[in-house]
Amino acid sequence: MDSWVRFNSHSQAKERIIRAAQYACTLLGYTLRKGGAGAQLRTTVSQLEAHMSLTRKLLRLGNSVEAMEAAKRAIHLSDSILRLCLTISHLNKAMYFACDNVLWAGKTGLVSKVDQRKWSQRSFKYYLFALILNLTRDVYELHLLVEREARHRAAKCPPSRDPAATAPDTSSASSPAGAALALLPHLSAWLHGRLYLLATVLQSNPPLLLDLLKNACDIFIPLDRLAIYPTGTGFVGACGLASSLLAILTIVHPWLKLKP
Repeated sequence: MDSWVRFNSHSQAKERIIRAAQYACTLLGYTLRKGGAGAQLRTTVSQLEAHMSLTRKLLRLGNSVEAMEAAKRAIHLSDSILRLCLTISHLNKAMYFACDNVLWAGKTGLVSKVDQRKWSQRSFKYYLFALILNLTRDVYELHLLVEREARHRAAKCPPSRDPAATAPDTSSASSPAGAALALLPHLSAWLHGRLYLLATVLQSNPPLLLDLLKNACDIFIPLDRLAIYPTGTGFVGACGLASSLLAILTIVHPWLKLKP
C-alpha cells in the first residue's frame, strides 16, 4: 500500500500509465489489422490511441522547466562523461517537451496554422538524441562496473606469472591461418569471461539493467517515426508498452531508478 501511495504522489505516474495504455492500443490496432477485424473496431482503437496521446501532451505541459532544472543539477557532476551526457540529454528533453507543447496547442486549436508534421519530426529528433545520450551513459557506467569487477577478481585470484602457462602454443602452426586457429580457444575463453562479468554486473545492478532495457526499447520509437529504421506499428507498440511498464516499475520502487 505504501508503494501505491508513493506511486500516486508522483506527477509523472498518470502520464506513464496513459503512455502504457496508448502503446497497448497501438499494439492492439496492429493485431486487429493483421487479424482482419472490422473497420469500426479498428477506428475506435485508433481514436482511443489519439485521445490518449493528446492527454499525455497535456500532462507534459511544464516538463521543459523540470528538464532544465535537471540539466542544471547534472552540470555539477564530478565525472566529465556523465556530466556531458546527462546535461545535453536533459537539454534535448527540454526542447522535445517544448515542441510537444506546440503540437498540443495546435491540436487543441489554441494556436492556428501549426505545421503538425514539421513540429512532430523536430520533437522526435530531440527525443532520439536524448535517448542516444542516455544509452551512451548506460554503456559507460556498465563499462566502469565491468572493469571494477575485473580488477576485484584479479586482486583476489592473481593470474599465473609463468608466460609459458598462459601463452598460446603456435609452434605447430605452419601458416597464419594455423596460428589464428591456435588462438581461438584463448579468444573464446576471454570472450566467455567478459560475458560472465557483464551478466554478473547487470544482475547485481538492477537500476542499470532496467534503464538500459528501457532506453533500448524507447529508441526504436523515434527511429521508426523519423523513417531512419522503420520497424512497423506492431514493434513500436510492443517497445513502447515494455518501456512504459519498466518506467512504472521504477516509480513504484524508487530504488530501481538509476541515479544520478
